[in-house]
Amino acid sequence: MKYIIRSINIILLFFIANAYSLILLSGITPAPVYIAASFFFIIINFKPSFYSKHLQTRRLHICADGCELLLLFLFSAAMSVVWIFYIVFGDLQGKTLILIFGILNAVVCEAVIFWNGIIRVYCTSVQLGIRWRIIGIIFGWIPVANLYALYRIIRIASEEVSFENNKIIIDDKRKKEQLCHTRYPLLLVHGVFFRDFKYFNYWGRIPEELKRNGAEIYYGNHQSAASVAESAKELTDRIHEIVKQTGCEKVNIIAHSKGGLDCRYALCCFGADQYVASLTTINTPHRGCLFADYLLDKIPEKTRNFIAQKYNSTLKKFGESSPDFLAAVNDLTAAACEEFNNKVKDCPEVFCQSVGSKLNQAINGRFPLNFSYPLVKYFDGANDGLVSVNSSIWGQKNILLSVNGRRGISHGDVIDLNRENIKNFDVREFYVKLVNDLKKQGL
Repeated sequence: MKYIIRSINIILLFFIANAYSLILLSGITPAPVYIAASFFFIIINFKPSFYSKHLQTRRLHICADGCELLLLFLFSAAMSVVWIFYIVFGDLQGKTLILIFGILNAVVCEAVIFWNGIIRVYCTSVQLGIRWRIIGIIFGWIPVANLYALYRIIRIASEEVSFENNKIIIDDKRKKEQLCHTRYPLLLVHGVFFRDFKYFNYWGRIPEELKRNGAEIYYGNHQSAASVAESAKELTDRIHEIVKQTGCEKVNIIAHSKGGLDCRYALCCFGADQYVASLTTINTPHRGCLFADYLLDKIPEKTRNFIAQKYNSTLKKFGESSPDFLAAVNDLTAAACEEFNNKVKDCPEVFCQSVGSKLNQAINGRFPLNFSYPLVKYFDGANDGLVSVNSSIWGQKNILLSVNGRRGISHGDVIDLNRENIKNFDVREFYVKLVNDLKKQGL
C-alpha cells in the first residue's frame, strides 16, 4: 500500500512542480488547477507518508516523513528535469515566459520539498551523526555525489526509524516480564577520563533500555582520573551510600574499562565484597596494556608532566577535587596490573564475569581508537582499540563480542558511547540479556 501512495505522491508532485508549464502548454483553464495543485502540495508537505501511523514516537514520525519527502524529491525532481529539457529544446517560439516561469515554479516546489525533508531528518536522526550531516552539506553542491549522499542519508535514517520502532514494540510486548528486575539494583561504573554527567550518559542508550525492562540503576559518581586505590575508596563509599539509603543489602556492579580494576580493588581491599552480589567487567585491562608501558617509556618526562598538569587543572575547573592523570595511566600498565593481580584476590562469594570485544580493522574504530588499534595490536594482539582480548578475560564466565566483516566492536561501542546502531550487534539488547542472566541466578 505504501508504494502505491508513494507513486501517486510522486506523480502529483511532478504535476504540481510543473503545473505552470503543463497548464499553459495544454490550454487548460489555470485557476481551478492551481487551486487543486496548491491544496495537494500543502498536504504532501505536512503529511507525506500516510502509512506511518504504526510508528511509536513523534521523533520517528518526523524522521519517517522527512525520509519520504526526500524520496519524493528524488523521483519528482528527476522527472521534472526531463520535462524541463523537453520544453527547453522543444518548439517554444514566442513562449519564453512559459519556459522561464515553468522552470522557476519547478525549482521552488522541489526546493520546498527538499528542505522540508532534509530539515526533518537532520533534526531527528541520531544515526546520521556529525559525519553524514557534514557529508550531506559538502556533497550537496557536487553533481552526482549529491545524489549518492542523499541516498545514503535516506537509507541511514529509514533503517533507524524501522530499527528503533521495532525495539519500542518489543519492549512494550515484554514489559510485564520485567526481564531486568534483578534482586539487587545495578551500579554502573565508568572508566578512566570520563564522568557520570547529568546530560550526557557515559552508557549511551543502555540505562534507559534496562529501565524499560525493569532495572533499578545507580552510578558510581567517582572522579574521572585517579589511582585504582583512590577510585576504589570512592566506589566503596558510594556502595555504602546506596545500601544505606535503599536498604537493598547488595548491588550488582557492571564496570567498564579501568572501572573494573577499581571495583576489584574495592571488593578485595576495602571490604565492599559483603555488599556486592556480582561484578561484571566490560573491556577491563585485567592484565594491563603493554602499549601503555611503551608510551610512558618513550614520551619524555617533561611532556608527560605537562599533559598531566593541563588535564588535572582543567578537571578541577569542572569540580573534581583531586584528579591525578599520571596515577590513573600508570595503573593501567602491564607492570602495574601484574603487581595488582598478585595483591588483589577474587572474592569467592561474589559472582564475577567479564566481557571483551574486538575490532576487526582500525578504520572502523572511532577517533582516537582507529589510531591506537594498530599500536595495541602490535604489542597485545587482537583488541578493541585500547584493551586486548586476552587482557579483558577474567572471572568465572567470559564473553567475547564481535561481528563478522570489517566492523568489529570497539572499546566505545560496547558501552554505546556513540549511540550507533551496529549491524548484527544490538548493544542495548545485549545488556538486557546480560542483566536477565543475573536475574535468573537470583542476583
